[in-house]
Amino acid sequence: MTESTLAWLFASGVAADVVLIVIALEAVWLRLRRRWLVIAIMCRLMPGLLMMLALRAALTGQGWVWIALPLTLSFPFHLADLRFGPGRRTKK
Repeated sequence: MTESTLAWLFASGVAADVVLIVIALEAVWLRLRRRWLVIAIMCRLMPGLLMMLALRAALTGQGWVWIALPLTLSFPFHLADLRFGPGRRTKK
């Protein structure tokens, strides 16, 4: 890839779009192959998805609100993943 191609991928937000597609594919895989509950998938993947939306907004020159909003919304999902997410160790 040339430098101009990479510059276009980031300036247009396509780089973030590729990551968003990978996250969507991971969600489908977790649901169909691993049989995760939808709520567990959301807890696990929403923080990253929302941060990618914030990155895309920043790369494409959107206003600060469109950067701050998804970043702020990602935090409760992160906390939910820590509390309820799959693989959480329980006390015995």
